[in-house]
Amino acid sequence: IFPYNQGHSREVYHGKRMQRIWSVLFSGDAKWVLSASDDFNIRLWKARASEAVKPGLPREQRRRDYEAKLKERFKETPEVKRIARHRHLPKAVLKASRLKGIIKSSKKRKEDNVRRHSKPGALPHVPERKKGIVKILT
Repeated sequence: IFPYNQGHSREVYHGKRMQRIWSVLFSGDAKWVLSASDDFNIRLWKARASEAVKPGLPREQRRRDYEAKLKERFKETPEVKRIARHRHLPKAVLKASRLKGIIKSSKKRKEDNVRRHSKPGALPHVPERKKGIVKILT
C-alpha cells in the first residue's frame, strides 16, 4: 500500500499474528483498507494510521486543517521533511528488520568468501533481485 512511484509505504500496518497478505482493497471513501491474509482473516485498517477514527470537535478539526496547511506550505524545509519522513515502527517489526539485515549481511559475507577462494568466474555474481526468481515462464 504505497504510491506507484515509490518503493515503500508511508504508513506501517502491522499486527502480531499477521501472515502473508493475499489481497488488499480500499473502501469507497478511501478511509479504510481491507486486507486478506493466508490465515483466513480479513482485517480492517485505517488508511491514514495516524488519524483518529472518531470525528473531532470543530476546534480540533480547524487545528488539523491548519497543521496540514502549514506542512504543505513549508514542506521544502529540511526540518519539515525530516519530521514528515519519520515513522514509528512497532518493536516486533524493528527487531525483525534488524535480524533480517544481520542474516543478509552474513550470507553476503559467506558468498564473498566462497567467491574469493574459488576459481575466477566459477561463481558468477547474481543480483539480489534476480535471486528470488525461480523460473521465468514464457
